[in-house]
Amino acid sequence: MTTTASTALRFDSLPPAELDLADGFARHLLDWAASLGAPAASRAPLQRAALALARATAAGHVCVPLAALGASPAPPAAADDLPGLRAALLDSGVVAEAQAARTGASAHPLVLDADGRLYLRRHFDQERALAAALRARAAAPSAAVVVDRTLLDSLFPPRADGRPDQQKLAVALALGSRLTVVSGGPGTGKTTTVAALLACLLDTDPALRIALAAPTGKAAARMLEALRRRADALPPHLRALLPGQAYTVHRLLGVTPEPGRFRHHAGNPLALDVLVVDEASMLDLALAARLVDALPVGARLVLLGDKDQLAAVEAGAVFADLSAQQVFGAGLRARCAALGLTLAEEAPAPAAPLQDCVVWLTESHRFRADSGIGRLAADIRAGRGEGALEWLRAAADADARWIEDEEVRPAAQTVAAIEAGYAAFFAAVGALGVKGGAPEAVFAAFDRFRVLVAVHAGGRGLTALNAHLERRLRAALGLPPEAGAASPWYAGRPVIVLRNDYLLGLYNGDVGLCLADDSGELAVHFPQADGSYRRVAPLRLPEHALAFALTVHKSQGSEFDEVLMVLPAQSARVLSRELLYTGVTRAARRVTLAGPGAVFIDACARPTQRSSGLRARLEGR
Repeated sequence: MTTTASTALRFDSLPPAELDLADGFARHLLDWAASLGAPAASRAPLQRAALALARATAAGHVCVPLAALGASPAPPAAADDLPGLRAALLDSGVVAEAQAARTGASAHPLVLDADGRLYLRRHFDQERALAAALRARAAAPSAAVVVDRTLLDSLFPPRADGRPDQQKLAVALALGSRLTVVSGGPGTGKTTTVAALLACLLDTDPALRIALAAPTGKAAARMLEALRRRADALPPHLRALLPGQAYTVHRLLGVTPEPGRFRHHAGNPLALDVLVVDEASMLDLALAARLVDALPVGARLVLLGDKDQLAAVEAGAVFADLSAQQVFGAGLRARCAALGLTLAEEAPAPAAPLQDCVVWLTESHRFRADSGIGRLAADIRAGRGEGALEWLRAAADADARWIEDEEVRPAAQTVAAIEAGYAAFFAAVGALGVKGGAPEAVFAAFDRFRVLVAVHAGGRGLTALNAHLERRLRAALGLPPEAGAASPWYAGRPVIVLRNDYLLGLYNGDVGLCLADDSGELAVHFPQADGSYRRVAPLRLPEHALAFALTVHKSQGSEFDEVLMVLPAQSARVLSRELLYTGVTRAARRVTLAGPGAVFIDACARPTQRSSGLRARLEGR
């Protein structure tokens, strides 16, 4: 994930509704400027800038660089005259200098910083507040914990190869700071690191108030499940002190009837000493700012994620910005030496705002570097599309397969692979029958395999593939191909929740299966963190959709034994390097990609670029 302040922005993938909203926003600002007596010369530049900014934020950017405006869909006008463009925008009466916005001396709706980034006022305020809070947390003194080295060494025995233990390093970082950012791909030991960290903290203070959270309910449940597995290696008295539940970030903050407002904030902070947030790459700017705002000053914040994964759907690439630099100072090296951990010598680096707060876990304990999934993920992450495709086509590793498929709709080989992947699930649904019973076997079969897609529309998109698989399951159950006027509900129907429902305890991204209960009545079953299942009547469900296939975005925070990723027939801007990497790494054992080779190569060569000033704010600019 990269952020930029100079790349030309493109918005051709935005839906028509977003484009209409952008047009309306630009007209509104023009009317506002006119009411303030803005000079005529400032109006055309303002219209172009407002249109580009609205489209940029809809596409996930936090700001728009003035240098990018010449490539916006609006008519170009003196794009090379950045000083003139800056002056014209400030003359409009609706754009304020960043300094005036920081001091509260203005209430302008747009803000322009010294580096030429144009913001919506709320995004500028959120970015500035988040950076200030994180800088203060990173620099907070007296956070170090004197840990029992015997305990730490028992959790991380000396390595036979003599190399530094990255997980032990991450624990050392977190023990000495109120802010720790841990970035690592699947299987690099983030959960093991957290289990060891919490054990060390609880060994020092058993009364610590600890909370686990993630952006989605699925990710929160997986985090708790993984922590419980890793806790088996802990002493029993520490294992008993670990948190017994995990929250979505929204639930942790306390949702109120007023949209965007939470019960916990700086004036009513969370009653916590330690907060661990998993899948932090899914945090958008607004949610990250509110989360940090609600955390007590003295609490520790540990953010776990993968800087190479997809960023949040909403504006911002917070985790990628925070984890961009890994810089260790002399103080940390001395603390590590006291714990028996010697860090490799590195060339001197300039001080970073989050020095000694960021660690990259790069050694996968799940995939060998030369394994199918491991090698493919590394090639995608490095942008080696042509080499990766050549290797896939050679079928050198059975765990990473390629299906050449350039058809508008999935070719016969792709369809056969999809249906074979779901065969065990279809059989498990049929075996359970209409009388109901324990759903464990059906869920186990369902979670072994998943189809992932990049787009919703078209013959290779989410809607078409879900419809095809629904027809196949209905046929396997002896039901008519289409539900017609009857109820759409039948045994085995998988759904994904699209809107949080706090009363029901269902959250955006939760996946459930419609199955018969003990009385034969259909109910949608959702797995819970404790291994039980929540049963919800279909009519009570919040907004939802079919979930045989998922978009890669919706699959974040999940893991499946096998994944088949269907690429679109033509390149699309949504199909980025990060999307490919995220889709491939949802697979634990085997991954198959189906699509045109040129589309795969183009995606590997297209890193996500989100304009942001968070790193500049962290540096105090």
